[in-house]
Amino acid sequence: MLIDEVYMYRCIELAKLGKNFVAPNPMVGAVLVYEDKIIGEGYHQQYGKAHAEVNCINSVAAANEHLIAESVLYVSLEPCAHYGKTPPCVDLIIKHNIKKVVIGSRDPFEAVNGRGIEKLESAGVFVRAGILEDECKELNKRFFMFHTKRKPFVILKWAQTSDYKIANIGNERLLISNDISNRLVHQWRSEEQAVLVGTNTALLDNPFLNNRLWTGNHPVRLVLDCSLKLPSDLHIFNQQQKTIVFNFLRNEERNNLLFYKIEEKENCIQQILNACYTLNIQSILIEGGAKILQSFIDENCWDEARIITNSKLIAGNGLCAPVLKNCKLTAEQNLLNDTIQYFEHE
Repeated sequence: MLIDEVYMYRCIELAKLGKNFVAPNPMVGAVLVYEDKIIGEGYHQQYGKAHAEVNCINSVAAANEHLIAESVLYVSLEPCAHYGKTPPCVDLIIKHNIKKVVIGSRDPFEAVNGRGIEKLESAGVFVRAGILEDECKELNKRFFMFHTKRKPFVILKWAQTSDYKIANIGNERLLISNDISNRLVHQWRSEEQAVLVGTNTALLDNPFLNNRLWTGNHPVRLVLDCSLKLPSDLHIFNQQQKTIVFNFLRNEERNNLLFYKIEEKENCIQQILNACYTLNIQSILIEGGAKILQSFIDENCWDEARIITNSKLIAGNGLCAPVLKNCKLTAEQNLLNDTIQYFEHE
């Protein structure tokens, strides 16, 4: 393995520490190396706070500060060249007279996208880009999809019995997945910016749609309630986290609740995706019900799917699970009597 790849893998490891806390920003890690010795490390820790390069340089011990200018800076994503919530990282690099920067991938965000590299090179910095590029892009696949394809990354999730049912017929709730799987679902929620359900799921299950069984931020709650028939005392309307209600009737915003009007005669799924792009929501976990899940499948508007199957539970007469199409199985795990299958859209 080349030495640049070794340090880039370390950047990726560091970047992952920001998972659940930096969206809609990307996860980024940085390492400062002097004569094959790491003298500084950092990662983007929280949205709106210092970027990886800043934390990396600031981590250098006082006794080693004189080595910064002679060190190589490794960073998993192209340093920013614009003023956002923080100053441009390229200015800091140039200020410290760092002469070589190794980059994993260019930043697809239009305010950066090559401008960081160009500014560094114009200042006389030697830049080597594309080290472990595929791995760096995979790390931030939601961010890359959002900025290159202008759509959120969509993950489908449902739990089903061994005979492929996701609910009982009627109003009685069917508990399918076990406690360990439920905790994992809350972890999934913490990793995505939003979670989406349809009217029937919100009404019959009355979910909180938060991640109370895991750490990290709560997702934005998305609800499709076309005719606005859901009662206001449901948990999703407790205003403890942002909630967006897609509907055919009105636009209105109050506190943490946004009613977002979509057009009845147009493609509902595509309108939701377009709205999420406008609202800077980069990823969505869709948790049901069967109708909305199947709609995303039929429209080919999904990227990954996670299906939990209880191998011991048979429902008999019940609501049939969605049918996945154009998919490739990528992984499988067992949690007691639950089997979780992971799919990618082909």
